[in-house]
Amino acid sequence: MDEALLRSLTPGVLGILVRRGADFAAAEDAVQDALLEAVRVWPSRPPRDPKGWLVTVAWRRFLDATRSDAARRRREDLVEEEPAPGPASAVDDTLWLHFLCAHPSLTPSSAVALTLRAVGGLTTRQIARAYLVPEATMAQRISRAKRTVAGVRFEQPGDVATVLRVLYLVFNEGYSGDIDLAAEAIRLTRELGAAVDHPEVAGLLALMLLHHARRDARTAPDGSLVPLAEQDRGRWDTGAIAEGVGILQAALARDRLGEYQAQAAVAALHADAPTAEETDWVQIVEWYDELARLTDSPVVRLNRAVAVGEADGPRAGLAALAEVDPGLPRRTAAAAYLHERDGDPGTAARLYAEAARQASSLAERDHLTRQAARLNAHRGP
Repeated sequence: MDEALLRSLTPGVLGILVRRGADFAAAEDAVQDALLEAVRVWPSRPPRDPKGWLVTVAWRRFLDATRSDAARRRREDLVEEEPAPGPASAVDDTLWLHFLCAHPSLTPSSAVALTLRAVGGLTTRQIARAYLVPEATMAQRISRAKRTVAGVRFEQPGDVATVLRVLYLVFNEGYSGDIDLAAEAIRLTRELGAAVDHPEVAGLLALMLLHHARRDARTAPDGSLVPLAEQDRGRWDTGAIAEGVGILQAALARDRLGEYQAQAAVAALHADAPTAEETDWVQIVEWYDELARLTDSPVVRLNRAVAVGEADGPRAGLAALAEVDPGLPRRTAAAAYLHERDGDPGTAARLYAEAARQASSLAERDHLTRQAARLNAHRGP
């Protein structure tokens, strides 16, 4: 069974049902039923036209559900005659579905879940496992999202920035359960790039590829975090790096700079350095200056302060960090790092321990705790 093929066909099949007059929620349920039927049937009886087969089965499931619901008799009159089976429409509904699933009326978590289900073709169980929540909880979240966007039509082009934010949220979930959400986000961003000509789509795809290229080097065999400066660069995926850099260069050449292109430029500079010591921190600071102008994000200011500390020395970094909100996550860890580089292990150890208590993940907490213990051991009793 070619699961990747099934998932790639999902948006087109869903779009066809909706254009035929099906309600989005009912159409999406029918498509999921058709996907399950394909898993059962295709291994022994593969269809000549996979998309056409899915459309036919999904449409029949939709009609069956519609006819069994007395409250939908009026709609039944509109869909009484089933279209004859035949080749599926070549119209690509991926872009429309991306915009629908990133509708501004949805919460970020709901938009992500609906994107994975409707555009990604994942089952509710797979999404629930990826987010480590009960399947019933995820089913309720997706049902609420589908009700929210029911009947929504786009008369004007949607907001690409909103779609990209949703895809970046998916990417940052990384890997959990039996679904690699980082890889899934890359796949969906590629699809979006094929449907819309926008340099920020290319910028996000480049950023994802450059970050994903370092994935295998980010953790030690025992599961502990490995900081960027300590990673074995021989384990980085050079193919993904080359592709990401090529996509980024083409996007930058269009002279329509956006935040994802700027972030990808920072990632490319890290990827380009043969060793941590050879990193071009001066250029990285310049790109963070561009990002700050584009977004005015406190996270950007935090990352810029660390980069300034590398380019101009820890005192300069601490001065830049003083302008960052003290309550920002990871600010304390950044301060600990800069104080250690400034030759103040006592303050650094205290701040590492404080940052560990604030950490949002077990791996991050363990890493920061080890940093504090390392400095305390050096200092002695």
